[in-house]
Amino acid sequence: MSRYNRHIILSEIGQAGQEKISNAKVLVIGAGGLGCPVLQYLTAAGVGTIGIIDFDMVDLSNLQRQVLFGTSSLGKNKSLAAKERLQDLNNDIMVVAYPELLNYQNALVLFQEYDIIVDGSDNFETRYLVNDACLITNKPLVFGAIYKFEGQVAVFNYNQGPSYRCLFPNPPQKDSVPNCSEIGVIGVLPGIIGSMQANEVLKLILGLGDILSGKLLCYNALKSDISILKIKRNEAIIQSVLKEKDNFKNKQISINCSNKIDTISIKDVLQKDNVQFIDVREANEAPKIEDLQVTYIPLSELEMSLDKIDTTKRKVLFCQSGIRSKQAVELLQELDIQNCFSSIEGATEIIQTYKVFKTSQDLKL
Repeated sequence: MSRYNRHIILSEIGQAGQEKISNAKVLVIGAGGLGCPVLQYLTAAGVGTIGIIDFDMVDLSNLQRQVLFGTSSLGKNKSLAAKERLQDLNNDIMVVAYPELLNYQNALVLFQEYDIIVDGSDNFETRYLVNDACLITNKPLVFGAIYKFEGQVAVFNYNQGPSYRCLFPNPPQKDSVPNCSEIGVIGVLPGIIGSMQANEVLKLILGLGDILSGKLLCYNALKSDISILKIKRNEAIIQSVLKEKDNFKNKQISINCSNKIDTISIKDVLQKDNVQFIDVREANEAPKIEDLQVTYIPLSELEMSLDKIDTTKRKVLFCQSGIRSKQAVELLQELDIQNCFSSIEGATEIIQTYKVFKTSQDLKL
């Protein structure tokens, strides 16, 4: 009574509403920027069973926005680190951690154990997997997405409402859309959007308010502007997903690119001659790679800077994590510039690899 007093004294919730919250089971996909505030507020609200699935580890770059973690969490699995923090926040509820990758083989069984699914993922492959699994298991999906200074929230598959595929029928080409590590995101934005997702979860549990079903809420952090777009249910698309139910577990998380992009490890070319290293990050991104001869051409300027590309050499392009370098290679292929490769490693790993390589070379000398 004391912990949930501010809920119980609300006439719209009361003791009966708080019992609904305590009996609810919610699965959160991803304990990242969106998942952290969702988990934090649902735990504080007293949701009886909360599941967290995330196979990723806590990294220093996460701490700018993933508010459940601190420096003591670095290197730990996110779902396990989040569980530890949440159990300290509220030891009256059950928190279940799944330190594994969500895939087509485990999604249906996992979703059947919960009442509501919250998507806090950061890639399109997982979003379509989650949407389709929710349709097949008939679970409402609370969706959230962020991009730089903008965010989106919606509720899919609720009371015969539309699904995510009704809004976006097909996924974009793999690696064609940058994520936070590539394009950046203001740290407070996931907190705002994640809190909105948590609010929709509580509204679903309590049967209160106007659920964001058939609507996409769009928030602009720079303008403090909110707009709402209407979404219609596409019965043909939904039925096409349901027809694939029997084949669901045989699928893989993979979206093929229309063009084959050749990749290469920086380790394989550091000792070779006739190689041009091209950094396609923006000019304000750091750090640069000292000593290694690198041509800097931001992706946004690539097509206008072809004169900087040495057509007689093997060209190894890189960025922060590999998305923009693949886009750059694809663009060069379209322009009939051959012998281009996207580095498997991102800039940070390349810097570390080059330092080790240079040290070994200095020792030989």
